[in-house]
Amino acid sequence: MKHWITLFLPIALVACASPPVVPKTTQFFSDHHFSQASEPIHVEDVFSISHEMEEYLLSDIAPQLKSKGFQQGLFDALYDKQKLKLEYDSVMTKNAAQTFKTRTGNCLSLAIMTAAFAKKIDLSVEFQSVVVDDTWSRSGDFYINSGHVNIVLGKRFLNFRNSYMGDRLLLIDFLPPEELVNQRTHALREETILAMYFNNRAAELMVQGKLDDAYWAAREAIQQDASFIASYNTLGVIYKKHGNFPEAQQVLSFALQYAPDNIVVMSNLAQVFKDLGRLDEASKLTSKLQQIQPYPPFHFFHLGQAAMQREEYAAAKILFAKEVARDPNYHEFHFWLALAHFRLGELQQANEQLTIAQENSTTQHDHDLYAAKLNRLKSHQTQQ
Repeated sequence: MKHWITLFLPIALVACASPPVVPKTTQFFSDHHFSQASEPIHVEDVFSISHEMEEYLLSDIAPQLKSKGFQQGLFDALYDKQKLKLEYDSVMTKNAAQTFKTRTGNCLSLAIMTAAFAKKIDLSVEFQSVVVDDTWSRSGDFYINSGHVNIVLGKRFLNFRNSYMGDRLLLIDFLPPEELVNQRTHALREETILAMYFNNRAAELMVQGKLDDAYWAAREAIQQDASFIASYNTLGVIYKKHGNFPEAQQVLSFALQYAPDNIVVMSNLAQVFKDLGRLDEASKLTSKLQQIQPYPPFHFFHLGQAAMQREEYAAAKILFAKEVARDPNYHEFHFWLALAHFRLGELQQANEQLTIAQENSTTQHDHDLYAAKLNRLKSHQTQQ
């Protein structure tokens, strides 16, 4: 069973230029279905500066702020590989203090940590969502549409976007510079960033099977910004996984009113209608989905996996190549394409695809896994 959720992690954002205005409501909360969270939720912790961070400000950042200016000095102190040695890791969305302590985080975690430091030294902060092509990933039976945010330090000029001017404006983005050209962005309120943070945590906890904790995080996301539609979708999936199908239908139907073309919400609601035995409504949504998206995410990938099971490796290679063409940055597509090449005895091509998979991995676990497979493949080539 597929479940579709939206995270704001590394790559793509599905959103219109301005979010819908959604009235704030508590009508979709069903606290009585869930146990209390294992750890209390403190919103103020998201941007809080730890003692360790304050020490770093005093000992490492202060000289650079004076010599390079506040914006550039802060950026160099945080993202110079010789200093903090921050690493990208999408396993968990962390608050500012957690990101600094572990020196790892996804783009939202890194933006939150940067904003916490910037606020501490009285720099103005503006968050932005970045509109680029759809990118999907998966974790078990969850299919994740990821979003991307960046951060601007200093005052913004109306005639400048995504640019740096003197000591007044600095864009910090964790995508390669070539991917920033001609990007479309729109500003995000801090309440929306908080909603994104708690939505991410809810989805991550749900993937781990911690539905009670996930519920309270999704609830907090909606409380922070009622217009952030992804939070309603996450809450609906939590209800579905928890067996609360009427509640899931209500919240997902509400979300679809304000985002009528959102394929993530539409797909989840179609599944819930099936769970409730409302097959006509499920069929209508499924038909609409097929019109909007004839080949859903992972369509060719799953066909390729089936071909691999049938030992039809040439067919599988073609199917995996189609997914790579649709999303050249997703590591798992490259890994399975490498496996198809290997089964066909095309060891050089397998090596190339495994290398790309390793370079595009978003967790240390995946990076190490692909590195080990590369070593075994190279050993196999040497023996041959």
